[in-house]
Amino acid sequence: MKLVACPRCHAQYDLSRHTGGETLDCVCGEILEAKAPKASADAAAERCGACGARAKSGEEVCAFCGSGIVPSADPGSLICPECFARNQDGARFCTACGIGFDPQPIPERGGEGRVDCPCCARSLQPREVGGLVVFECGKCHGLWAPMDRFSALVDRAAESARLSVAAGGSVAPRVDGDNPASRQVEYRRCPVCSDLMTRRNYQKRSGVIIDQCHAHGTWLDAHELERIAGFVLSGRAQRVADAEADRRAEREKEAADDAVRRVLAQSPRARSRGSIFGETGAASGGGTILDFLSALLD
Repeated sequence: MKLVACPRCHAQYDLSRHTGGETLDCVCGEILEAKAPKASADAAAERCGACGARAKSGEEVCAFCGSGIVPSADPGSLICPECFARNQDGARFCTACGIGFDPQPIPERGGEGRVDCPCCARSLQPREVGGLVVFECGKCHGLWAPMDRFSALVDRAAESARLSVAAGGSVAPRVDGDNPASRQVEYRRCPVCSDLMTRRNYQKRSGVIIDQCHAHGTWLDAHELERIAGFVLSGRAQRVADAEADRRAEREKEAADDAVRRVLAQSPRARSRGSIFGETGAASGGGTILDFLSALLD
């Protein structure tokens, strides 16, 4: 990839298919020169290129994700658009400054890339939130997070809320007032494809109903991002995730038990004895490991 970053909103674009001398319009309105930056002096690897975690001097394996971080003799051709350090082509994060490499689709000129608010039908305006470019309605203050930026947006909003609380503040709403359209149940249409979006209770128990188009992005009414950040900050989001993991493990255990019972029921030995457990199983209420292995070998 050949990346360039917008100096205003820090959105990244891949210039691999563009020739020098051209310009492109960033989603924030900035005009960028389609020219990849030149590398600065090669910097020592201070971060993991797979997850962005800080690496200790001399570390050969990332303590956070387990990926190898041994410096390569080849400095790589991927140049960080922020600090201009060289990185390996497959790196997901800069090994010098730690920013993620996340190129966005280059907006088309002539208004073809415009998206309208699903509530007000007004043109959405690009806005930078925590280093991510999202789109906001100037009337109802709803936010459109394209593609898979919703999870990153929630993470950054939760981190911002955590820092605010740690400094003695609170999780303040982004704007005064709410979105009147959010007071009634209504299925919104995706601002990209116009298909009806799915209404979903964030993490099933948060009480925050968001609208999602699985192909194009997520719509948040005014204050919903702050409410989600508060839900994550309260610890309830982690408890919900832990409970869901427990339920998933229980379902997997039940499925494994059902598979064992089906194998036993289909074995010739079990059919000849008239029971999947045989005579001793009927008395004990369950087969032994020896019965199970014998059934598999029959």
